[in-house]
Amino acid sequence: TYLERDVPQLGPRLPAATLRRFWTMLAHRQGSVFNASDLARSIDLSATTVARYLDLMVDLLLVRKLQPWISNAGKRLVKSPRAYVRDSGLVHALLGLGDLDAVLGHPVAGPSWEGFAIENLIAAAGDRAVSSFYRSAGGAEVDLILEWPGGQRWAIEVKRSLSPSVRRGFHTAAEDVGPDFAYVVYPGDERYPVSDGIEAIGLRELVAKARLASGDPV
Repeated sequence: TYLERDVPQLGPRLPAATLRRFWTMLAHRQGSVFNASDLARSIDLSATTVARYLDLMVDLLLVRKLQPWISNAGKRLVKSPRAYVRDSGLVHALLGLGDLDAVLGHPVAGPSWEGFAIENLIAAAGDRAVSSFYRSAGGAEVDLILEWPGGQRWAIEVKRSLSPSVRRGFHTAAEDVGPDFAYVVYPGDERYPVSDGIEAIGLRELVAKARLASGDPV
């Protein structure tokens, strides 16, 4: 009701069926690099209308556009933002996933966990921290970069596995980003080294560390 009745008063008035397709496609593409032209072709709208509507959803705190980290290293980097539906429950509802088994059996399980983890970490880091992601044209990638005013920088890879590992692309990206700390956040509770300079850490513990880094009480 909110999406179909209230939101259109603030922006483009889209037919209910088109609006539903828009949201369903966002859910299917959870965490993907946002391409307005590609999405527009799929729902028969102009790229301008799609971009305006997504910006409205960002303003209404329904969608997060995670901006790319920009480097002066001379590498070709992805410069488009990633789009996340901020409420993972809404992602599951849009895709008709009614219980945990349905979620775990769907391809969105990984992106949904990634969005959930990123949303919680950004909230814990607070307004003073700058959040972004890194992806090079060659595929080197960091899911989330957090930077505080003092210059401290974290590189975070999100994994849903209880036995997380990191690919070479994360090592390469971490070398480019130059973080003070590199983490693989996963749904477990133990903290242990994955490789030189990279630690596996549970989401709960990393959220608490982000709150401490922001100056907020845990």
